[in-house]
Amino acid sequence: MLSIVVAVGKNNIIGKENGLLWHLPNDLKHFRKITEGHTIIMGRKTFESIGRVLPNRRHIVLTRSSDFQVEGVEKASSIEEVLKLVENEEEAFVIGGGEIYRQFLPLVQRIYMTEVDIEKDADVFFPAIDSLEWKVVEEEPGVLDERNTIPHRFLILERVERS
Repeated sequence: MLSIVVAVGKNNIIGKENGLLWHLPNDLKHFRKITEGHTIIMGRKTFESIGRVLPNRRHIVLTRSSDFQVEGVEKASSIEEVLKLVENEEEAFVIGGGEIYRQFLPLVQRIYMTEVDIEKDADVFFPAIDSLEWKVVEEEPGVLDERNTIPHRFLILERVERS
């Protein structure tokens, strides 16, 4: 199964100038818990913004760059190639960026979304979700403390089966 993991602010904002718009340790811990032991799929810019190979995860970077090569990272040049690489996976996770989310959204069955209650200037957005196609199956409020000062909640959305 193919899923998306994303943190979105108000108006579907997700980033600016190849970086995150907020610091929320709860969300980073949540991301790690969901993706550890699985494959993560991302665009080259997202990989570069992370800056390293994340432990205990298989990395696939979708890029048209012929000279992209990083130890511990598999390169794919098309969505079809990515799908072939993960066809035997129980669950693989698309983790960004905006264009990658847009391309993969029609193909995923589940979205792990952190809704962050913040408005900021952004240049990268998550595609709009059609409420007729998706339903929230799980919701958990994020805990606020001295390190996590922005209200947030964790959602799991699943694609609605059409009859």
